[in-house]
Amino acid sequence: MLIAPSLIAMLGFLVYPMGSVIYYSLQHYNVAKPWDNGFAGLENFRTLLFEDPLFWQSLGFSVRWVVVEVVLQLLLGLALALIVNESFVGRALSRALVFSPWAVSGVLTTAIWVLLYNPFTGMSRYLADMGLMEYGAAPLANPDTVFWAAVLAELWRGVPFFAILLLADLQSVSKDLYEAAAVDGASRMRRFLHITLPHLRDAIILSTLLRSVWEFNNVDLLYTLTGGGPAHQTTTLPLYVAQQAAQSHNFGYATALTTVAFLILTFFSIVYLRLSKFGAKS
Repeated sequence: MLIAPSLIAMLGFLVYPMGSVIYYSLQHYNVAKPWDNGFAGLENFRTLLFEDPLFWQSLGFSVRWVVVEVVLQLLLGLALALIVNESFVGRALSRALVFSPWAVSGVLTTAIWVLLYNPFTGMSRYLADMGLMEYGAAPLANPDTVFWAAVLAELWRGVPFFAILLLADLQSVSKDLYEAAAVDGASRMRRFLHITLPHLRDAIILSTLLRSVWEFNNVDLLYTLTGGGPAHQTTTLPLYVAQQAAQSHNFGYATALTTVAFLILTFFSIVYLRLSKFGAKS
């Protein structure tokens, strides 16, 4: 009886939605074509695997997006955490500025960066004045620049996550270890490699796993920034799911895509945690 409320909540908010997704993934369910609705079996999965090039394109972009974003966010977040962990005048203000982008929603982030990327009033105008770009160039409309333009916008929002998490772990490192290493003649780099990094190991594993899942499921920023374009160049798999469900009303196929995405993330999470030996003592 004591655990019944938790079990009911899990059944209502976890098990039932997952079961519903699996059920509809085996159906033809398009509200725009109700006469075709009915049991489909594995046909939706056969279609996405063998007949839908956009599935593979969106999956490939999702992997590229996750790898680039997580690696860059980790490196920049770690650098910022190390900086604001030091004692200096104005440290509190610096921390507030570093963490502030994390409080901004994806849609508002998009609004900021759309203004910055405006070809007539944004960064492009000033880069053109310096001879680095052509006048009227639109980074979000050019297939050669749209990926890195979107990456930069997401970096601004995502780096503080790593900075916050790693800074919290940095503050628990014993100062005695650094003092002892300094007395033994260890350089700053050796102290970082042999004291700081081993201490941050589990925090880095957990933060990269969480951020990988979140970036894989990124919809709000890319949807409002590029809409998946140009020519599906920035369409992630979850964004493709949203397009199938919200625009095409093909809910059966969209849930099949969702099921595949769920299996991919589950497999990745298990393998990553096993290979990284998360929680194991060094």
